[in-house]
Amino acid sequence: MSHPFDDLTPDLVLDAVESLGYLSDARILALNSYENRVYQVGIEDSEPLIAKFYRPQRWSDASILEEHSFSAELAECEVPVVAPLQRDGESLFEHAGFRFALFPRRGGRAPEPGNMDQLYRLGQLLGRFHAVGATRPFEHRESLAVENFGHQSLATLLEGGFIPRSLLPAYESVARDLLKRLDRLFAEVRYQPIRMHGDCHPGNLLCRDEVFHVVDLDDCRMGPAVQDLWMMLAGERHERLSQLSELVDGYQEFHDFDPRELPLIEGLRALRLMHHSAWIARRWDDPAFPMHFSWFGNERYWGDQILTLREQLAALDEEPLKLF
Repeated sequence: MSHPFDDLTPDLVLDAVESLGYLSDARILALNSYENRVYQVGIEDSEPLIAKFYRPQRWSDASILEEHSFSAELAECEVPVVAPLQRDGESLFEHAGFRFALFPRRGGRAPEPGNMDQLYRLGQLLGRFHAVGATRPFEHRESLAVENFGHQSLATLLEGGFIPRSLLPAYESVARDLLKRLDRLFAEVRYQPIRMHGDCHPGNLLCRDEVFHVVDLDDCRMGPAVQDLWMMLAGERHERLSQLSELVDGYQEFHDFDPRELPLIEGLRALRLMHHSAWIARRWDDPAFPMHFSWFGNERYWGDQILTLREQLAALDEEPLKLF
């Protein structure tokens, strides 16, 4: 059985980079990425480059180029993002059947959970990011919705045979109850979808020389602004309340935050949980996934998932976070 990246050898990676006029020093380092394949490639007499090879059949060319265009638009507005490099006005390239892009190397440290000073600055960064994102919609990239992140995720998991039979009724029951609640929640809470990062966990906001920058817009899509904020919050409710206040104070220096989106936070967390399990299931034919997610089919994982989804149902009954 063939797999999507079977033919992506180190030599092919080097050939692809050199096809754009760069001279590599033959040093290549695979970086941590499951969805695509990402490599640091040494360049003679220059800084290394990051080469990102896109998973075949995942995105259309138009959707990838829209991501690149958004990155360039953000950079032009002086929002610190790592945008793809261009050659002759192009940013998406093809070599031996693989589509790829090149990026400058930008290292850094992830934010410290609960660091108030950092949260204020992260709020400023996300406010600037969303001020650009709100100016126009995506045309070719999907939206974050209960249908695709929730209902379609459950369908994938029920059809795939990954959930142990002994736990299947319990998982299906809590997932369906949760989806009913989420359908209702997203119908009741009115929000204006904007272009957002979509996968804004702390590992995608890196600090170097006291400046934060945004990396990896691979999952950018339309959705509520609060999706890019809630993953910055950690700890008990009282801690998250003060963190949220600090984050939004920074955010509102550059873009208005609509507090009516706050009830969506626990719903968005639930959708992320279901979507993550379905993502692993959909990629199971890629050898990297059974290797790195070997626990995926066992009873302990699914027992924990059932418990976590039940906790999300309970969280939806609690009073949403509010701004001071």
